[in-house]
Amino acid sequence: IPGAITQGPMISGGSFNWRDVDIVRRVDYVKGVTPIIANKFAEYTIKGRYFRTDVYGVEKEYKELNPNTELADGRNFVQSDSAVVIVGSNIAKPLDLDEPIVKLGERIKIKATVNGVDKELTLRVIGILKETGSSFGANLDDSIAIPLKTAQQLYEVGGEFSYLLAQADSIDVVSKASEGIKEKMGDRATVVTAESAQERVNSVLGTIQSVLGGIAGISLVVAGVGIINTMTVSVMERTKEIGTLKAIGAKSFDVLLMFLSEAMLTGLIGGAIGAGFGFLLAQIIGRFIDLPTSSSLVLGGEVILFAVVTSILSGLYPAYRASNMNPVEALRHE
Repeated sequence: IPGAITQGPMISGGSFNWRDVDIVRRVDYVKGVTPIIANKFAEYTIKGRYFRTDVYGVEKEYKELNPNTELADGRNFVQSDSAVVIVGSNIAKPLDLDEPIVKLGERIKIKATVNGVDKELTLRVIGILKETGSSFGANLDDSIAIPLKTAQQLYEVGGEFSYLLAQADSIDVVSKASEGIKEKMGDRATVVTAESAQERVNSVLGTIQSVLGGIAGISLVVAGVGIINTMTVSVMERTKEIGTLKAIGAKSFDVLLMFLSEAMLTGLIGGAIGAGFGFLLAQIIGRFIDLPTSSSLVLGGEVILFAVVTSILSGLYPAYRASNMNPVEALRHE
């Protein structure tokens, strides 16, 4: 679904026609509506590089109803346009290149397979979009847009459309416009607004956070048990050393402090390694799913501090046992 909806709903369903466009246009609080042909694909080759991209068929009103799609260069569609194309930012300049490979006025030839038949179409580039990002599962940066009538002919869809994009009179009446559309269209259509889409995203993110929180909690328990076991084994292996230290005047507090220092050092090193690995992994994943990642030193410091505190708390019991050993019995230990 292209674009970010700021003032109106996106209407999806099986398919729509011009009668549906007229129905939505007459709904109260709806300022405008435009059809969209989506879920289409095409292949093209530019300067020896092969690409496969999403293709959207839109009218000139699309940009007017969706102001988030801004042009970096060129112009919007006009009514008389046919063999023209507006390309996304990553189409014009792929991320792995320093220079653009598509410029205004150039012609690109796209190929599409329709009903088992290969079709070709030569299009002149009239516009290049600014970086837009993802919205409603679509990424306009990696897509191209062609006039609606051109898409109808190329993909042989006749008067059927994939989506309808509506704009409300104002942000304050989006919900009223959505309810009116639902009432008129019935079960044939699903109305999605920016607010409802955000609620869905928040719900998914909340579930993910809960799962990750559970995994983190289990990991914390496992790490704590591991530190306790490690420190306990260390105390047993160094029983004679503890007895010797106490015999030459070391106090119980000194022994306690020694083992807690070791636990703290374990947490410090482990936390630093974990924070570094986590930051690196987040950067890698962020590149694949196109999401920003935090590189805050404060966050990294908090992670390390948490690891140190966890290690100290886990090491308290073994350290306490070591500090309360009887020096005579400790020296006899085999």
